[in-house]
Amino acid sequence: MAKYIFIAGGVMSGIGKGVASASIGRILKSKGFRVTAMKIDPYVNVDAGTMELGVHGEVFVTDDGDQCDQDMGNYERFLDENLSQDNYMTTGRVYQTVINRERNLEYKGKCVEVVPHIPEEVIRRINNVQKKTKSDFVLIEIGGTVGEYQNLLFLEAARMLKLKHPKDVVFILVSYLPIPKIIGEMKTKPTQHAVRTINSAGIQPDIIIARSQIPLDDIRKEKISIFCNVDKRDVISAPDIKSVYEIPINFEKDNLGNRILKKFNLGAKKNDLKKWKKLIETIKKSKKPVKIGIVEKNIKPEATALTDCYLSIIEAVKHAAWSLTRKPEIYWLDSKRYERDKKILKELKNFDGIIVPGEFEGRGVEGKIKAIEYCRKNKIPFLGLCLGMQLAVIEFARNVCGLKKASSTEFSKNCQVPIIDLVQEQKKNLIRKKHGGTMRLGAYPCKLNPQSLSFKAYKVPLISERHRHRYELNNEFRDILEKKGMIMAGINPQQNLVEIIEISGHPFFIGTQFHPEFKSRPLRPHPLFKEFIKACLKK
Repeated sequence: MAKYIFIAGGVMSGIGKGVASASIGRILKSKGFRVTAMKIDPYVNVDAGTMELGVHGEVFVTDDGDQCDQDMGNYERFLDENLSQDNYMTTGRVYQTVINRERNLEYKGKCVEVVPHIPEEVIRRINNVQKKTKSDFVLIEIGGTVGEYQNLLFLEAARMLKLKHPKDVVFILVSYLPIPKIIGEMKTKPTQHAVRTINSAGIQPDIIIARSQIPLDDIRKEKISIFCNVDKRDVISAPDIKSVYEIPINFEKDNLGNRILKKFNLGAKKNDLKKWKKLIETIKKSKKPVKIGIVEKNIKPEATALTDCYLSIIEAVKHAAWSLTRKPEIYWLDSKRYERDKKILKELKNFDGIIVPGEFEGRGVEGKIKAIEYCRKNKIPFLGLCLGMQLAVIEFARNVCGLKKASSTEFSKNCQVPIIDLVQEQKKNLIRKKHGGTMRLGAYPCKLNPQSLSFKAYKVPLISERHRHRYELNNEFRDILEKKGMIMAGINPQQNLVEIIEISGHPFFIGTQFHPEFKSRPLRPHPLFKEFIKACLKK
């Protein structure tokens, strides 16, 4: 029988349930078990694709084209496994399935109710993932915080699964212990209330992961043990750390992996965190910096939200830099400033490399185009991702090919020189107002030019990368671009679409229509990002 671990959050959001879940997965995998992870998001959206980037954070894309919460990226990075749409569910997705089944008479005339049919659908999806992956452990992170109305039905599903298989289900609560500045003492009371709240849903946590600024002392562990009805050994200290990749090592200081296995009457098949420990050692000894500027349109003074918006890019830069024993330093650069004053562009010389990431809308693009031009002319290593590639093509068309009015139909429907445009299928989608889940999504093959820098990085002729976009390089303009020195380094063989562009005679100038950041792993940096960082170090 497979084992199920539900992870819920207490006190407040943003305390790291996702990386805690991913870290537990890494620990169990290191002990010789097959592990998969799932995320339940309690919003009515069918997927994360229609939500605003600055509010929800990054939309992570799987190989099979699902648009997910960023925690799915954490699971993939820590587990080093490719997940699928089966590993992700939302309230909207669950309700949609139940309603469709009712319309198809699959309930055989029953009165279809929120309880038990919604929780039963959640359980069906969990079991389906276990069967498909043949996993020993399924980790299920329940989004939100206990006590919120939105996630009650998912807690009910967890309770029902526990009732049916009492020896095969464990509950973990990730809760926060604040240290009010005026008091200066760690407080357990909010966590006590969180436990009582989840108790009211019929669930008793087996393990409490206690998040705080500093490690827990024995006094606090004892207090949580008594008032929250858990063994003191099952109160796991989770202090703030510099790198999320330290979390599995920190958890194992409190013997979390073996405590989980004990709940299931299991023993470890092996104990192998050697590579992970070596990664942490490499991170700590990487002192010499590599400075990367990311050109974005919505820079706020603190720029904190951007770390969520571009999480996978940040992590991919880190993976590549650490593999070369360098400390990644990331700086946010406001593209609107370059629109107002071209003189500011000279600040780009202060960085070892520049990234222009993917996003939607036309705000700030002219500033990005100016930044790309500066990188091209001044031999600054440049990596353009999705929109970043499209803007690199527009810049080249305007300033090298002489097509001064070159632009994208995304920014101007009446664009006179549509160097970037919709393919026919996407035009039909927009006419029919089919917006959700209709972009070019998921993994597509790409054939590499054997003379390209991209081929040198990948070292194979055919690759597969993940996409999330509607607009493409217009094939009508390929000849003029190539004649002026732009290399079509990667082509999708199915639709003859350009996936990678390069510029000859430049140390590193690459744009990808896909998102390579989604496939980067801490123990396996993405080859394009690694080649980019190598070029940055040469600068």
